[in-house]
Amino acid sequence: MKLRRLIPLLFICVLLFADVASACTACYGQSDSALAQGMNWGIYTLLGFIGMVLVGVGGFFVFLVRRAASMNPTPAQATQPN
Repeated sequence: MKLRRLIPLLFICVLLFADVASACTACYGQSDSALAQGMNWGIYTLLGFIGMVLVGVGGFFVFLVRRAASMNPTPAQATQPN
């Protein structure tokens, strides 16, 4: 019930304070400034870290699948019909 009251209030706050969330000079078209270049390097760095983490997680699951496939079945599992 409280959430139904909170959502319109948040929407009104977003509309009232939209001018505070205006873009920086790099977003307004000065793409050759030092600020824009620094922001681009920051974005690329964060994308690199995220990519490395995702590759690590994927590699871990590949490791688990390969390890599970290489395990010998136990005698109880080997005698059960499929």
